[in-house]
Amino acid sequence: MTVDLADRRRPRHRVAVGVGGLAVLLGALDAYVVVTVFVPIMTGVHVPLNHLERATPIVTGYLLGYVAGMPLLGRLSDRYGRRLALQVCLLVFAAGSALTASSGALVPLVAGRAVQGLAGGALLPVTMALAADLFAERSRPAVLGAVGAAQELGSMLGPLYGAGIAALVGWRGIFWVNVPLALLAAVAVHRTVPAGRNDGVGRVDLVGGLLLAAGLGLLVVGLDNPDPHRAVLPAWGPVTLAAGTAVLVAFLGWQARARTRLLDPAGVDARPFLGALGTSFLTGTALMVTLVDIPLVARTLLDRDSAGGALVLARFLVGLPVGAVVGGLLVSRLGERWTTLVGLALAGLAYRLVADWPADLPTAHYRLGPLSLPRLDTDLALAGLGLGLAIAPLAAAVLRAVPPAQPGVASALNVVARTMGMLLGVAALSARGLHRFQQLTADLPTPLPFGVNREEYARLLAAYTAAVRAALRTEYREIFLVTAVLCGLGALVALTLPGRRRPRDQ
Repeated sequence: MTVDLADRRRPRHRVAVGVGGLAVLLGALDAYVVVTVFVPIMTGVHVPLNHLERATPIVTGYLLGYVAGMPLLGRLSDRYGRRLALQVCLLVFAAGSALTASSGALVPLVAGRAVQGLAGGALLPVTMALAADLFAERSRPAVLGAVGAAQELGSMLGPLYGAGIAALVGWRGIFWVNVPLALLAAVAVHRTVPAGRNDGVGRVDLVGGLLLAAGLGLLVVGLDNPDPHRAVLPAWGPVTLAAGTAVLVAFLGWQARARTRLLDPAGVDARPFLGALGTSFLTGTALMVTLVDIPLVARTLLDRDSAGGALVLARFLVGLPVGAVVGGLLVSRLGERWTTLVGLALAGLAYRLVADWPADLPTAHYRLGPLSLPRLDTDLALAGLGLGLAIAPLAAAVLRAVPPAQPGVASALNVVARTMGMLLGVAALSARGLHRFQQLTADLPTPLPFGVNREEYARLLAAYTAAVRAALRTEYREIFLVTAVLCGLGALVALTLPGRRRPRDQ
């Protein structure tokens, strides 16, 4: 898989990574595409609308496949080449899409979503590993930033993309259209991505890969709670998490004695590698808290409907891909350490500002001389920009910390760390927020329209509503303060990343 340094500078390599980026965008769109068509999907597979918890596997299934298979597929791409890995992933993604589109019941639909997630999730680390193959360290971060921007663009456009196609041809059309798109992408990959395999990698640790997949999958299932109002974890959560932990311990034991390992520690610079994974975990936590809680703020405090909540979140989502591109360009000047630190410090500041949002938020502005900036828009855009800045340097730091033969599995572990941070963070902070809200409202008497005149009832109801809103503001304030602290902690962990230095030749 070695490519001559002169070849790396040819425009065709940018085309190859660009095609991989489009494949990443296709997979990212499908991660979020069900958000706006959840109710029609439930109706289509005969799930009653008053049993929403039965349909949560539609989301969990995709996430399960996304997380579980990524490290093993990344390692397989190290061994058998990026072109073959991308083509197989795209074909499997098409098959999963067809299964999802043709499903008439919940079980095959969830199975199709899991297959989609398995293949779609691997597209990102494999494309990032392709960038490591084709570009020297000096120019690699900018390319990684563009790939990361494609992923974040999918999160921004996914709900709108799904709603648009569903309005034209129904929700099944969302998944049927993936089939020709994935096949076209596979042809484009064949024509643009260099072929080759790395025989120097040796055998692939299938046992270790399957153990890690099983452990991560159990953690995903154990953390996914369809009814967080009742408890932090679902009823099956403790047992499932214990089983996942046991399997991961077994994975570590296997890695300690296996001759062939999923990630060979020989040649890995452990300090920046673990530092990048830890920072990715913390950025994932901040990202998911925002994706969950900002729409809730819009609905409960700003009186927006679902579409209005999505538009409020769009301020944040626009900043993510912009930050990813800018972060990739900054790495060559600042290095991974300082680019990540600046990004997370900016995000931490933004979340601190979000925590102090006033009651009159829609009319609040920042005055900067002659400029007047809406506070809602500015704070969310800054948060997205800050988290986006960290995407490329973290990916670059992971790739720099491992030998040239292992970029696929290293990129996959970086994405897994971020995703697990999203899961664990939102479970913990949402549960804490719900508990805090219950504490704040436990002694509030609910006004009843009995035994009082209409004017007195209106006064009591207004007071009750104001108290509930105050409790919500306190809950959100504490959640975003914790998120700001997590960003600050991530900035500190980023000090373990490499600073700016002369890149090594590959």
